[in-house]
Amino acid sequence: MGHRGDTKPVSGGGFSENGKFSYGYASSLGKRSSMEDFHETRIDGVDGETVGLFGVFDGHGGARAAEFVKQNLFSNLIKHPKFFTDTKSAIAETFTHTDSELLKADTTHNRDAGSTASTAILVGDRLVVANVGDSRAVICRGGDAIAVSRDHKPDQTDERQRIEDAGGFVMWAGQCLIDYWLPVRS
Repeated sequence: MGHRGDTKPVSGGGFSENGKFSYGYASSLGKRSSMEDFHETRIDGVDGETVGLFGVFDGHGGARAAEFVKQNLFSNLIKHPKFFTDTKSAIAETFTHTDSELLKADTTHNRDAGSTASTAILVGDRLVVANVGDSRAVICRGGDAIAVSRDHKPDQTDERQRIEDAGGFVMWAGQCLIDYWLPVRS
């Protein structure tokens, strides 16, 4: 996860400086001929506070959208003026902003490519999880994996309704297909 053209499984992880948490990631190519997925794990000092930024970006239709999100989402987030005071709003606004940047930057390519995003942001003792698409975040406690996000799939009644309310439509063609550039859900 994280390098275009990788074919070997990738895994890794680390620990926070204060030893309060550890993190890990793993990926494998599966049946595809090239990797379209990226991950980002960062522990940064932001305004004197230690912040953990973790994300998995599952590309579809190519790797370029997922790579763009990896390179820009967290940098945009830590610059957001409400990052510490209203982290949830800052995350939602940053997802939308990064999506807009991708659409502006990607004018020369076919816009069939996209990316899911599954993120966990640790600010002090608060963990905020946000996701877009069908990537899932899990937390491990006592050896048990616990889902902390809900996949967004167009065959779900509420997700289909959200898509239609935004002016798009969902059709079945062996799988659910969406015709619309979707706004980011918060």
